[in-house]
Amino acid sequence: MKTLVIVSHPYPEQSHAIKALQRTAAQQPNVTVRNLESLYGHNPQAFDVAAEQEASDGADRIVLLFPIHWFNLTPMLKAYLNQVWTHGWAFGPDGTSLKGKQMLVVTTTGATAHLYSEQGLIESTVEQVLTPMKASALYVGMEYTPPLAFHSAMGASEEALAGFQQAFAERLRA
Repeated sequence: MKTLVIVSHPYPEQSHAIKALQRTAAQQPNVTVRNLESLYGHNPQAFDVAAEQEASDGADRIVLLFPIHWFNLTPMLKAYLNQVWTHGWAFGPDGTSLKGKQMLVVTTTGATAHLYSEQGLIESTVEQVLTPMKASALYVGMEYTPPLAFHSAMGASEEALAGFQQAFAERLRA
């Protein structure tokens, strides 16, 4: 299975967990990694839409790798979806470029797993927070697979990061 991993982090210099997960993805066979901030900085108008669409065209699975940022996507990832997943390419008249592909969301949180539970402060699970991603995948005809979330990523120990990486590598090989 050919996999495209789209990585985004609004503060790349602080992204120890995302960087570790990106390295893990890059080491897997049949995986292409595109880091939005590395390619385009923080300019949401700088996307090479044709190049991004071409990268998606060649993939069977698209992985979106990002930290949950104020219970949402990162700004660059949201801009990417707005500009790259266009009507007529991703969906709509003759647009079926994403139909049948898998979407996997891999995310980190700075908070604990308890915060992302019905009993936690936000009274919502990660799956509930990611509902717009599920809706987006289904809308364009993708298969939405259960997300992979790594909690307490801020300041995670090397041992914890290694566990995150192992779990991600296993998911990519599945």
